[in-house]
Amino acid sequence: MIRVVLAEDQAMVRGALSTLLGLEADIEVVGEASTGEEAVAVVRETRPDIALLDIEMPVMDGITAAAEIVRVAPGCRVMILTTFGRPGYLRRAMEAGAVAFMVKDSPARELAAAIRRVLAGERVIDPALAAAALSAGPNPLSPRERDVLSAAADGSTIGDIALRLHLSEGTVRNYLSTAIQKTHTRNRIEAVQRAQSQGWL
Repeated sequence: MIRVVLAEDQAMVRGALSTLLGLEADIEVVGEASTGEEAVAVVRETRPDIALLDIEMPVMDGITAAAEIVRVAPGCRVMILTTFGRPGYLRRAMEAGAVAFMVKDSPARELAAAIRRVLAGERVIDPALAAAALSAGPNPLSPRERDVLSAAADGSTIGDIALRLHLSEGTVRNYLSTAIQKTHTRNRIEAVQRAQSQGWL
């Protein structure tokens, strides 16, 4: 049996996926989670073959959880299944150690087949997303620029961002200015929107 842990914050979607995978004779869902943090704990406890993670989850997102799962359970292969097929997400997921990236509108039989392929040692990536990621190029933002833009996403002032990230206000302004240039936008609101739409944050 292929042992799978499923992490998805929407209970209805998680239940549907669990039921669909349960119909496969060789796949067993051995644990479920609604946050990235919970996913890491369930993987640590159940030691599955596959961790199937959503990206946008509370507490800890799926990409951060992927990196942590690879660290605590090296034998577990991580697959990302998401609604958001953004090129930057694919690149970040692969860097975090995920070996598969699929969008949720894939047919159920494709998901089961992908799980088997991953267990056999293959990488499985949505072809349209792979092409988009290649054409989009790498994330132009440095880790610190991403931190500052993420902190700016809720409309925080320069002072608020500086306090939260333990930086001077001048340093925050510099990072924001560089991020605006790199994203080819006119202000920080546009920079945040572009970075989010590309999956860079």
